[in-house]
Amino acid sequence: MGHSLGDGIIVAALAAVFGAYFYFKHIGRQRRLEIVHQERLAALEKGIPLPELPLDPPKVPKPPDPQAPLLHGIVWTALGGGGMLALGLFGARMNDHALWPLPLPLLFLGIGLMLYYALASDRGR
Repeated sequence: MGHSLGDGIIVAALAAVFGAYFYFKHIGRQRRLEIVHQERLAALEKGIPLPELPLDPPKVPKPPDPQAPLLHGIVWTALGGGGMLALGLFGARMNDHALWPLPLPLLFLGIGLMLYYALASDRGR
């Protein structure tokens, strides 16, 4: 199985995009550090003592969204139900077997997530 010239161009373009992203990210961080350094030098010339600054400020993680399981449950249920409906309406068959039950696990996943949300929210009250 050989690769075409188009495949190579796609890989090269993706590598260039990732390289450019990391390069500009590095340049932005370097500029920010230069500005902080200049401000600190100006403050030291005026005799203002400054505390040490970390290079990268710590990122405070956001608390998890308590409604995320409900949202995911609705999406998975809709995806599973829509897939079952589409396969059932169009009568997709493979070797005399109906394919409509194939998205059933997605439907059950969505129902399970919504049930988890309902039980977890009642427990917190």
